[in-house]
Amino acid sequence: MEPLQLSTTRHNGSLTVSVSGELDIATTERLRAHLLDLLQEAARAPHKQVALVIEVSRLTFIDAAGLGILVCARNHARAQQTPLRLTGVPPALRRLLRITGLEAPLT
Repeated sequence: MEPLQLSTTRHNGSLTVSVSGELDIATTERLRAHLLDLLQEAARAPHKQVALVIEVSRLTFIDAAGLGILVCARNHARAQQTPLRLTGVPPALRRLLRITGLEAPLT
């Protein structure tokens, strides 16, 4: 089991959180809280729109709870008009997103 690791960078109007390790029911709350904090930061940005980018190239596992957190973050971002997208999506996760109908809304 690889522990969940989160790393955030701020650059040119984007907040990028790199996610690595396993995203499952045991680790989703940590990611959820982090993403909601970043969305609040984006909402407070003065005079410019800030995008939230979730980089997942080093994510080794995701379960239904992990997908649920990504949908939750997308819904919050949409409500406050903050662009959100996934980048670095590995083929297995891209397939899962396609099967669940989440590929277009998240990538």
